[in-house]
Amino acid sequence: MKRRTWLLSALGATGALVVGWGVLPARSRLGSPELMRQTAGDVALNGWIKIAQDGAVVLAMPRSEMGQGVHTALAMLVAEELDVPLSRVRLEQAGGDSIYGNVAMLVASLPFHPMDSEGGQKPTKIKMAEWVVGKLARELGINATGGSSSMADLWDPLRMAAATARASLVQAAALAWQVPAQDITVVQGVLRHASGQSAPFADMAAAAAGAQPQDIRTKARQDWKLIGQSTARTDIPSKVTGQAQFGLDVRLPGMLYAAMRMSPVLGGKASSMDSQAALAIAGVEHVVPIDAWGGGTAGVAVVGKSSWHARQGAQAVQVQWQNPSTALADTARIQADLLQALNTESGFTFHEQGVPTQAEKAAASRIDALYQAPYLAHATMEPMNCTAQVKDGKVAIWVPTQVPQMARDMAAKVAKVDKDQVTVHVTQLGGGFGRRLEVDFVGQAVQVAMACKGLPVQLSWSREEDMAHDFYRPMHLAKFQASLDEQGDITSLRIKSAGDAITPRWMARAAPHLSGPIDMPDKTASEGLFDLPYGFASQHMSHVATQSGVPVGFWRSVGHSHNAFFSESFIDELAAATQQDPLAFRLKWLKDAPRYAAVLKLAADQAAWGQPLPAGRARGIALHASFGAIVAQVAEVSLDQGQIRVHRVVCAIDCGTVVNPGTVAQQMESSVIYGLSAALFGKIDIVGGVVQQGNFPSYPMVSLSQAPQVETHIVPSTRHPAGVGEPAVPPIAPAVGNALFALTGKRQRALPLGI
Repeated sequence: MKRRTWLLSALGATGALVVGWGVLPARSRLGSPELMRQTAGDVALNGWIKIAQDGAVVLAMPRSEMGQGVHTALAMLVAEELDVPLSRVRLEQAGGDSIYGNVAMLVASLPFHPMDSEGGQKPTKIKMAEWVVGKLARELGINATGGSSSMADLWDPLRMAAATARASLVQAAALAWQVPAQDITVVQGVLRHASGQSAPFADMAAAAAGAQPQDIRTKARQDWKLIGQSTARTDIPSKVTGQAQFGLDVRLPGMLYAAMRMSPVLGGKASSMDSQAALAIAGVEHVVPIDAWGGGTAGVAVVGKSSWHARQGAQAVQVQWQNPSTALADTARIQADLLQALNTESGFTFHEQGVPTQAEKAAASRIDALYQAPYLAHATMEPMNCTAQVKDGKVAIWVPTQVPQMARDMAAKVAKVDKDQVTVHVTQLGGGFGRRLEVDFVGQAVQVAMACKGLPVQLSWSREEDMAHDFYRPMHLAKFQASLDEQGDITSLRIKSAGDAITPRWMARAAPHLSGPIDMPDKTASEGLFDLPYGFASQHMSHVATQSGVPVGFWRSVGHSHNAFFSESFIDELAAATQQDPLAFRLKWLKDAPRYAAVLKLAADQAAWGQPLPAGRARGIALHASFGAIVAQVAEVSLDQGQIRVHRVVCAIDCGTVVNPGTVAQQMESSVIYGLSAALFGKIDIVGGVVQQGNFPSYPMVSLSQAPQVETHIVPSTRHPAGVGEPAVPPIAPAVGNALFALTGKRQRALPLGI
């Protein structure tokens, strides 16, 4: 075994896989039992890949498709290494085996983890922490889709698995034909030799399963034919024809339908209920009290013969609600508490360099600012839903989830069965954005199914319930203080933020066996502030973790989503205060961060920064790194009768090696629209524990007529692939805010933006 075989290699006659550092028990090397099972002539070559009887390549897919194109991109890696058409790669859901664990996402969830964007060495304790988390991810089989980590995590394992499968097939053919293996080529899934002998993969699969290839190499970059090419996504045709199965598309024989009605007060529960009126409605079958699963809110589920019957019954139930014993959440009070925390608590220091206190004492002048961001809902297009069946001591669930193993664990907990008795069918997701990293709705569905005497039941939330019982992006405040010398140069930057910790609370809900104190230092709350690329000599960044009582969770791009608005708006303030062009000011302080400077220049050049615009328009620029990628955006903005109109957004991204440029452009566009909706309109208000927004009229999204033209420019790179699904969300709010300042001279320091 040669290059990269420390990561993933073939082992013995079983064709099983060894993964990562040699830390796995033997059981974990076998891969998905579902994939390894020999059915209808299919042959598994390793834990990731098998060859079907019809010649198709079957890939064990451990990541969820929620519109980000990951099923196409990961299949492209396999098609490239095996030299088969992409159309011949078929996906099967991976099992819960540990070889599919998402190391990259778990590493990203470390409490603190300094960013290493320019290639420096990480401290030993950080490398050790990554190793430990990686070991846990693999051993425990924590398969999660999130953190823009799918490609980063599977780039090496999938290519090596495919290269191993290819080498096994080639060796099998070489033995069968009695020719040197190096003389065999693979063209479009067919093994060929100059003598004229040829065979499709299916003919050699059985022999290949016992092969032990000795020299396994992934393709050299110059030999790629598919990777790096814009390729049509394989999931689009089924979505156009309606054949794609989302959670709400599941239909099973005898299936019933359930509607949820939860306490209007966060954390509340039903103290009493009268179900007579609901059960009197024709088509209503059951009324089931529901506990608060997975950190959610308790309530009542009504089961009917159709979703319409269920919803009618849910409204008819007479419920007396009991408020939680803790103080009721209220955004006005929480905002005041955050401000007090900023002023009185020291917080946890995530980053410090130079001597900030000394620079502050010697400063000739100082610039201070306070920024704030509200709670946000995920508002996925498909509300929360899960179909469950509990029968004969076994549980089956059909669920759009980002965490299938955690969904399995929740189902087992509610039904009080062993995890091995739970089967999880992951459907496509009608949006995730982090909301489907939670499994509260899975617990609800299984509890309802237990009351339905073996029949399957599909539980779904209304949009109003979905908006009122989310795990919200936390409200955050941040104080900025910059010191300047007599020449007007920045000598120090101090940032202090306050808001609820996210990762510890999620871990306590989703993986309590791995969780720690709920208020331990949480880098996801401070990321995007403690890892700025600007070369100010003295810096100090700290965060105060608070407890608001509001359920909080991961929201697309997490802490970066609001911290980029804070930091890049303040950088613009510094440029204005020192009478410098925003682009020139940034480049001045990026002299030691060439990757950042290159991305910034590309966006500025493509947007014609500095060139005249039509009257009434202005440009704003922003730069931010997240999930291993660097994104710069230039927004062109005007005001139409006092309403903000974004006409054009130019994006530049360095995300390492690009597998499918078309998908990168699609994700930039998606991120701009999602982030712009939050920047212009997004806000969740809570009064007396009750969320005030109920549907899209009070929580609007950017409409088609409001959507800007979005242009994407990719920086060529040979680096390891980085995130794409989230990194373009953070820069859009500051880019628009900075354009508004250029247009009006008024600085907006709070989201959503307004004039």
